[in-house]
Amino acid sequence: MYYGQIKNCDIANGIGVRVTLFVSGCTNRCPGCFQPETWDFEYGQPFTAETEGRILEMLAPRYINGLTLLGGDPFEPENQRVLAPFVDRVRALYPDKTVWAFTGFVYEDLLREGSHPRCEVTDQLLAAIDVLVDGPFIQRLKDISLRFRGSSNQRIIDMNATRDRGQIVLWDDHKGPASR
Repeated sequence: MYYGQIKNCDIANGIGVRVTLFVSGCTNRCPGCFQPETWDFEYGQPFTAETEGRILEMLAPRYINGLTLLGGDPFEPENQRVLAPFVDRVRALYPDKTVWAFTGFVYEDLLREGSHPRCEVTDQLLAAIDVLVDGPFIQRLKDISLRFRGSSNQRIIDMNATRDRGQIVLWDDHKGPASR
């Protein structure tokens, strides 16, 4: 897996102060995407053990609320295979920090056998995520007033509540951050 950028102290891609990893590779190729360079699976730099270590160090300070994964698309199968074990490490070291992920796929497709994004580690990665922002960016539905999403079709899913209830529960930012 490659990544395009790592942001430390990011406040735009989830609740609180976050470390954000922009992975490379996306087959959705949404018209109007704000980072089309990340569609290329080899854009940026290889994601190595050293990269993992650097992100884990960035997550250490108490003021860092968690990790955000976006891209490209973290739910491209080749990205999931690298991210699932990495996010498990993040969870083991920092159980009180939240993990957010953004994907151009919809949650239902991540669950559906035979869909492009579903692979052998999809459930593992989904189990480690607190909030999932799903759905493709649709330029005609672009709305800059929306928090944490670019177009009105995209959903912010509270994954902990969704797992508990067995149905999609949208995140309510008036209740505060989703927590473990």
